Amino acid sequence: MEILVTGGAGFVGSSLALRFKEDLEGARVRVLDNLKRRGSELSLPRLRQGGVEFVHGDVRNPEDLAGLGPLDLLLDCSAEPSVHAGAAGDALYCVETNLGGTVHLLELARRTGAAVIFLSTSRVYPIAPLRALPLERRSSRLELPAGSSGPGWSEAGIAEDFPLAGVRSLYGATKLSSEHLVEEYAALFDLGAVVNRCGVLAGPWQMGKVDQGFFALWAARHLYRGSLGYRGFGGEGLQVRDVLHVADLYDLLRRQMADLESHRGRVYNVGGGAANSVSLAELTELCVERGAERLELGSRPETDAADIPYYVSDNAAVREATGWSPQRSLPETLDEVMAWLRRHRDILEPILSP
Repeated sequence: MEILVTGGAGFVGSSLALRFKEDLEGARVRVLDNLKRRGSELSLPRLRQGGVEFVHGDVRNPEDLAGLGPLDLLLDCSAEPSVHAGAAGDALYCVETNLGGTVHLLELARRTGAAVIFLSTSRVYPIAPLRALPLERRSSRLELPAGSSGPGWSEAGIAEDFPLAGVRSLYGATKLSSEHLVEEYAALFDLGAVVNRCGVLAGPWQMGKVDQGFFALWAARHLYRGSLGYRGFGGEGLQVRDVLHVADLYDLLRRQMADLESHRGRVYNVGGGAANSVSLAELTELCVERGAERLELGSRPETDAADIPYYVSDNAAVREATGWSPQRSLPETLDEVMAWLRRHRDILEPILSP
């Protein structure tokens, strides 16, 4: 089996590529990455030791993809993942990577006949309707009222039929546009393709930032005593996300790969779900419980334009289609991340706690 993982030196791509190589006997697994994100270079020795081939290239450049066939599976993990991308005026990298890159990868899949698994994002859902949810404060988090529901949402979280009209950030817009392209290419060229709209992913080797990968960053700043603060929605850390261990995502991909035809053209919300949701204030306490010193957290009440107060994935559709559900709890994921941060402190602290 020939597998290509784009964005393969990043946290998600490298984690999945290594598991493919370990589990699929005889598979050739290659990753392509431009190494733009700081810390991605640390994946290269791990990939090499795991038998995964590294190709230095950029999805924005079709010539970097020209010699990569034949392929059986193309797993697209490449992206500019920041919801604040373009806010400072430089929007081109986000658009060219997330949308232009998708076009080039779909052309590669068309030429080689590869099946496509496209990792999209929960941020395809628009900001204003998410902010309009009837959230209530409960202790140190925001929650939906018990028994409440509306178009595409309920206590279980956000479902695939949540309304899509509205502004969602350049990141979300390029990923949603890419989803439409995946659908069109799959229909026009008879490609096996499935889209997974992922919530927050976490695990060891995530080089987290404030606007992407907050789970690892929050743990690292607490452990390494870096600067940290609550931003937006009153500056109290009440905003909530669900967290999915990357190994649970891998388990889902294997199920989808085993019967890709039955998932052709489907779009699934994939996340930790309500049972694995956490607010920033709650995550702070979990870090302290695991031996990190309590920080003096800053507070900025003002909310950035792209921020949302609540997102939890309703996994009902993907559970019904595959039987999959997350197996690793949020506390277990945090324990694993904290152990990784302690074990590799010498190389991680300069990256994760500037």
